[in-house]
Amino acid sequence: MSSDGPHAPHGPHDPPGPQAPRASTAAHLPDELPPGEQASLTFMAIVASVSCAVDLVTKGWAHARLAGFDPKRSGPKVFTVIPDHLDFIFAQNPGGAWSFLRSLPDGLRRPFFLFVSAAATVFIFSIYRRVHKDQTAMKWGLALALGGAMGNLVDRIRYGWVIDFIDVYVSRGGQEYHWPTFNVADIAIVAGVILMSTDMIAAARSASAPDAGGASANRSGGDAGPPLSTEAPPPAPPAG
Repeated sequence: MSSDGPHAPHGPHDPPGPQAPRASTAAHLPDELPPGEQASLTFMAIVASVSCAVDLVTKGWAHARLAGFDPKRSGPKVFTVIPDHLDFIFAQNPGGAWSFLRSLPDGLRRPFFLFVSAAATVFIFSIYRRVHKDQTAMKWGLALALGGAMGNLVDRIRYGWVIDFIDVYVSRGGQEYHWPTFNVADIAIVAGVILMSTDMIAAARSASAPDAGGASANRSGGDAGPPLSTEAPPPAPPAG
């Protein structure tokens, strides 16, 4: 499978004075944050490094334990975790997610994915610099996505392809239905995207709340007009 890979400005209902930015899409993140308000780069470095290290260690185990032919099975080596549901196998994926561009010539495919992986790493880092320290989901999401992108980038640099080894499948009617094989880096990237999406959805809801409140106030507040009379108007005076 292998993948190589948000503050609204103050509105009219915001109270005056500085406030902690709230998450939205990347386009709405502030260009700069006041000193001490930025998300910690140390936090990002630790989370990204740990997730990248776990990915590389598990790939190293898969390469050492599962690569090659198993004469007892007369086929590739398999480490069964959950029978009929989860196996560890060794797979070389030269393409992207779901073997995207797998058939592209190596002279084009490898530089393309190296560029995409490196660009994703730079982009994630640039976005993180604009994240507020209280945006917990966004901080974790970007750091995990960065760690996963780095793990797959290391594989592409040293091998030209990515090691996948997690094989999820179900057996129905004598047939097996497999999800595309993936790795720990893919898990980190997917988890990161989910966390970032959660942050942006929460920000979008909070951004729309003041508008709804203002609309409600306009409907129910303001100066009251003269009451409407339900009585018939008095008869007109007779002409003189």
